[in-house]
Amino acid sequence: MTRIAFFGHDAADAAVRRRVRGFLDDGLQVTGFMMRRRDPGTLECENVDLGETRDGAFVQRIRQVFAGARRAAADRAKLAAADVIYARNLDMLACAFLARRYAGLVTPVIYESLDVHRLLTRSDLIGKAMRRLEHSLLKRTVGLVVSSPGFIRNHFEKHYAGDYRAFLVENRLVPGASYGARPGVPGPGASGATKPLRLGWIGNLRCKRSFKLLCQLADQFPDQLEVRLHGVPSRTEITVFEPMIDSRANMTFFGRYRSPEDLAGIYGDLDVVWAGDFMEAGYNSVWLLPNRIYEGGYYCTPSIAPSGTETAAWLTQHDCGILVDEPLDQMLPQLIAGLVADRAPIAERAAALARAPDNAFVQPPGFLASIVTCCLSRSRTP
Repeated sequence: MTRIAFFGHDAADAAVRRRVRGFLDDGLQVTGFMMRRRDPGTLECENVDLGETRDGAFVQRIRQVFAGARRAAADRAKLAAADVIYARNLDMLACAFLARRYAGLVTPVIYESLDVHRLLTRSDLIGKAMRRLEHSLLKRTVGLVVSSPGFIRNHFEKHYAGDYRAFLVENRLVPGASYGARPGVPGPGASGATKPLRLGWIGNLRCKRSFKLLCQLADQFPDQLEVRLHGVPSRTEITVFEPMIDSRANMTFFGRYRSPEDLAGIYGDLDVVWAGDFMEAGYNSVWLLPNRIYEGGYYCTPSIAPSGTETAAWLTQHDCGILVDEPLDQMLPQLIAGLVADRAPIAERAAALARAPDNAFVQPPGFLASIVTCCLSRSRTP
């Protein structure tokens, strides 16, 4: 059985836990070496706690990289038992290489770039220094995992061409969990507009512009639209959150949710999902593919996405989403007004989602294990 030392930035993060669950479902043995930003509760694997970090506290996170590396190396027996180190995000990649050096090991390392941080896109000395660091570590890895082809085209190929071997692992649902049956193709009456349109924003609620747009929509359609938010708001990006929702009768924040247990209920109560992101506009926000398009796709709930993004391209490829052009403060209300009056476009895309194969939204069993095996075979090549 292949053994993985998983270096994660937050043991409580849903995406981190989903990756761990994916490894375990594929028959791999996982030992976590993870930071935490809050109490992670019960974990799916044994974990070596590398200390606490704070959201947005960049200097503190740099210090914690070194402290965490020493904690990991202090548990050398567990680190040495791993066949491969899997590091998620650049700070954890640096932590993993430091821990490996402190422990005197030569274990191969796989780098997963969850997203391209805004510091890596800067054109000043800070941006150049960050890219130099990423390049120096990247070329020493045996594999690069990304969740969107946009990251390869716009960042890695642009700056580090020829110095990595990339694997695409989209943010699909992991195969081992129970998500319930997928809805069937909607019937002829599905386009009837008899109730308020239900628009959801699910996951990491970190985009200030998206939040403002949804609040404006709630104001413009007080009786015709319900806005439902599920997940964790970023307090550093959206400093005033609950008061903005509480002042609008047609906006509701449901808080954290469990995945997969709560997904069917969340998406089953929605007509459409908002899949826009502008936190790092022009860069990461344009290149990413968010979890919600796969979750919503599985439950046949179409997504709305800004045109010209990787998300829009994915929705177009699968013929299952609704695109909206800039300026969004004008075009998005027009779109919503049309959907309020006629749900037929939603029913058409929901039908397209229902006809799509499960593997468009759920990762095939053994997929992660095959990537790890491929990376390890490269590390053994003379």
